[in-house]
Amino acid sequence: MPARKEMPSTLKRSPKKAQETWAKAHDSAVDTYGEGERSHRTAFSALKHSFEKVGDRWEPKNGKGPSDAQAARSRRAKPAKTAGGVDANASKEHLMEVAKRLEIRGRSRMTKSELVDAIQKANNRKTAKARSK
Repeated sequence: MPARKEMPSTLKRSPKKAQETWAKAHDSAVDTYGEGERSHRTAFSALKHSFEKVGDRWEPKNGKGPSDAQAARSRRAKPAKTAGGVDANASKEHLMEVAKRLEIRGRSRMTKSELVDAIQKANNRKTAKARSK
């Protein structure tokens, strides 16, 4: 399985179901498109329908579905901004809960889009920290 060799570290710290989702989608994409960036994007798109990135790992979402405008678009549609694994379609209450878990300051005054950006930045910091260990 080529996916096991190429699995990102954030997935290696995630639940087995997230790893299996990504690996299955990646291997299928490799069969269709060949090895490369397109296969990785396809695998992450599949992962984002059931999981969201919290900190340095992926956690199950409360409900299945696209996590942002990029994941929701059709293949032929113009690319949209991605939220980097943050479930931008979640409720503001859910985003506030995630921001609290990540100890994001000033979250009570943030709009929904500001929360998404702050969570994405916190996730990136935690991932970089975990990779440097």
